[in-house]
Amino acid sequence: MTTRLTAHFALEELVATQHRRIDNRPPPDVVETLRTTAVQMEEVRKLLGDRVITVSSGYRCPALNRAVGGARRSAHLTGHAVDFNCYGFGRPKAVCRVLAASSLAFDQLIEEGTWIHISFDPRMRRQVLTKRPAGGYLLGLHTNEGDIQ
Repeated sequence: MTTRLTAHFALEELVATQHRRIDNRPPPDVVETLRTTAVQMEEVRKLLGDRVITVSSGYRCPALNRAVGGARRSAHLTGHAVDFNCYGFGRPKAVCRVLAASSLAFDQLIEEGTWIHISFDPRMRRQVLTKRPAGGYLLGLHTNEGDIQ
């Protein structure tokens, strides 16, 4: 059975994991947060020409977050973050350019190299970051050479 949160996003895709031994079922308060996150992801989808979004990570329980090496205070832990791609639109940097230039409310938008991380943490800082190949993050969208775009 599929639990639709919005027209294009289901609870099951926002909690899916390859770690079969970890129970990643969210508590009720996180399900409500995921419902709000899904509404925000509908806005992302509209900005990307209503193209399909492929979610690779949404909610992570603490055990899953540790298993994947997530940040200790990751927005994934509360259901506020989504890692995704929009292959029909283009590469992650192109997706990030559109989202960063829009009026979309978000907390963090991170170009991770091969995917996009977006969080809707209530702080809504509109922080845009680029993952450095050697590790760490740079403020803003950067080319591989480190130049800001």
